[in-house]
Amino acid sequence: MAHGHKSDEKVVYVGDSRVKKNNHPNIPPDYTSYPGKSEAFIPNFLLKEWMVGCVVLVGFLVWTIAEPAPLGYPADPTNAAFIPMPDWYFLFLYQFLKYPYVSQDYIVLGTMGIPGVMFGALLLAPFLDTGKERRFYRRPIASSLMGLTLIACVYLTVISWDHYQHQLEINGQVPEHIEREEKAREAAEKGEERPNYTKPTVEAALVDANDPAMDIAKQAQCVSCHAADLKGQGSVPSLVGVGDRHSKEELVEIVTNGKNNGAMPEFGSKLSTEEIDQLTTWLSKQKAATE
Repeated sequence: MAHGHKSDEKVVYVGDSRVKKNNHPNIPPDYTSYPGKSEAFIPNFLLKEWMVGCVVLVGFLVWTIAEPAPLGYPADPTNAAFIPMPDWYFLFLYQFLKYPYVSQDYIVLGTMGIPGVMFGALLLAPFLDTGKERRFYRRPIASSLMGLTLIACVYLTVISWDHYQHQLEINGQVPEHIEREEKAREAAEKGEERPNYTKPTVEAALVDANDPAMDIAKQAQCVSCHAADLKGQGSVPSLVGVGDRHSKEELVEIVTNGKNNGAMPEFGSKLSTEEIDQLTTWLSKQKAATE
């Protein structure tokens, strides 16, 4: 547009129409134009993640072969005092299955129904909650459900562990892993070899197995806990070699008044003084060295 009527005047264009129209389609550049910043999910990203997962899996397999998990005591189906406990990450479900409407007649509901609903909701969450907001206080429903789930899992885990500890105190039991650590520490302090629980232990035989005191032990139902051969079962100790661990006076005290808050019951009210003396005299002879 000219500012005057003079022909030599400078012309200034506004919205220059001399620029040719670009006929190329408006397509965004491919991800290869931005190296290191983006890539296609399938197959590039997925393939790399799969390869990393394979390397990690092989690493775990090599680790488990090189450092196998320690074995505990052999399972004893006759041990009625054993308290089964799952790994810590299943404690909440273990406690949950103790409640009446998810156990016994409703065990299918507790083991498959409710966990199936929870895992199904977790899988469907990305499809049900399609909002773009990512701040938790702007998503009250999803945040509340997540918070309630975490609180429930923590609560059930704590309750399960407290109940387990309470049962150990009532039964006077020591957990297997703690007992194993104590025995390993005692062996290290004495300069002895660490106990190997994978090897079967050879115990000494009963001394004077036909002694009349054996009939007293059967009459007092000692065999119900210490087994018919008195070699113990589960957490109940063997009476073979008990003479190495306790003197006769200590045995009289244990048989008469019991031990460990009733885990070893008292027999002072069930046996006479003569019977207790005869039984403890025979028990004091049970020494592992005399095989």
